[in-house]
Amino acid sequence: METLHVVKVGGAVVEDAQKLERLLQSFAALPGRKLLVHGGGRAATALSARLGIETRMVGGRRITDAATLETVVMVYGGLVNKSLVARLQALGIPAAGLCGADFDCVRSVKRPVGEVDYGFVGDIVSVDAGALSRLLEAGTVPVIAPITHDGAGQLLNTNADAMASAVAAALSKYYAVSLKLCFEKPGVLADPADDGSVIPVLAAADIPALTASGTLSGGMLPKVEGALKALEQGVGEVVITSYNALAGGTRVCL
Repeated sequence: METLHVVKVGGAVVEDAQKLERLLQSFAALPGRKLLVHGGGRAATALSARLGIETRMVGGRRITDAATLETVVMVYGGLVNKSLVARLQALGIPAAGLCGADFDCVRSVKRPVGEVDYGFVGDIVSVDAGALSRLLEAGTVPVIAPITHDGAGQLLNTNADAMASAVAAALSKYYAVSLKLCFEKPGVLADPADDGSVIPVLAAADIPALTASGTLSGGMLPKVEGALKALEQGVGEVVITSYNALAGGTRVCL
């Protein structure tokens, strides 16, 4: 099976020009087929503040009311997505920007109201891996924003780590997928204040204790959850790593 590199880059890197350029250069240098999924949460938070819209987070996930949905669609699907496409084109990469609503590639359902009402947040139910593989086989490098749709006209905000994991899992039918979840730290840290404390291998059995101790918290929780789900659904390799070291970081295993 041919290898496919699925790389997800988070908002803190997206909004730092120097870090982003380094990540995109490393991404461009990856051999063979590749696909980029991006976040942009900090930019969405900044625009929300300018517009007087309160940002609320629970467990690293954004509460998305109607006004916040408009903001994240503008930021993720517009400014961030097209800026990434333009920068990849400058590196000679034939990138194409899209979100889940484009050619119905990622469909979701609005998250049911439980202890928390997340608003217009989508939980992914299907990925059209065939359509994405046709783009890849044509030499296109998809750049996917974390906006999905429900098939009935409603756009939904979707966690970018979950998006990357679902896309990677679906494409594992066609490729040997290596999923890299990149952010500003060098990996999962035993001590969040010490960048030298990278956990080289994170096993599923270790996660409850690390969560209880607070080692895993905030935005790292959906990242780890997405990594495990991807492995359970056929992805061959998942690494949580730095924008600066696609070959290093924390390897997640079942």
